[in-house]
Amino acid sequence: MSHHLVEARSLCFSFPDQAEVLKELSFRITHGEAVAVVGANGAGKSTLLLQLTGCLLPTSGEIRVGDLPVTRKTLEVVRRAVGMVFQEADDQLFMPTVFDDVAFGPRNLGLAEGEVAARVTDALATVGAAHLPQRPPYRLSGGEKRAVSIATVLAMHPDILVLDEPSANLDPRSRRQLIELLQAFEHTRIIATHDLDLVRQVCTRTLVLYQGRIVADGETDGILSNEELLLSAGLL
Repeated sequence: MSHHLVEARSLCFSFPDQAEVLKELSFRITHGEAVAVVGANGAGKSTLLLQLTGCLLPTSGEIRVGDLPVTRKTLEVVRRAVGMVFQEADDQLFMPTVFDDVAFGPRNLGLAEGEVAARVTDALATVGAAHLPQRPPYRLSGGEKRAVSIATVLAMHPDILVLDEPSANLDPRSRRQLIELLQAFEHTRIIATHDLDLVRQVCTRTLVLYQGRIVADGETDGILSNEELLLSAGLL
């Protein structure tokens, strides 16, 4: 089984006593694709990402990672395959030092401390934060926090990276560094964002959500050159 595949089949989701947030979503993302999920606020982007890790489960339909539907019974396997970087880095960083934050996941897998240290070192080096392991997270800049939050996910060796608004609140230099990092990854990448320039530079395919439905799914250049589509979806 390849854990790199992600597929939604007539996926619907609603919170209790509320209208549907996601409505009959169907798509398939294959190994190594970099796919953007774009839409106005309230379109359902973050809710969709939370389905991929089982933080939320479908009301009907299904989301699959590889051959497995995402259910309570499969969460352990799914969460080893899918690593999510949340929009707010402070939601992901909570330990006394950067090293401890990046080590948290591997330690919870029961890995030997030598393997944990190797994963931390490799993950921090990958995101350009090799100099930060002993720093307290609250003393980091916004760009450093974003890099470390990505490292906490990379240390788990996921097949699929899911990122929610990764460039939010970054200064221009940190944003450029983030884009270069995302371009270098060979993982399957699913990125929810309002940053259409990042989408153009990183993602070859784009899904457009509007009021909980996919209204377009295609090559990024074609999607972003369709001004009428972007206006109707609240992106311009």
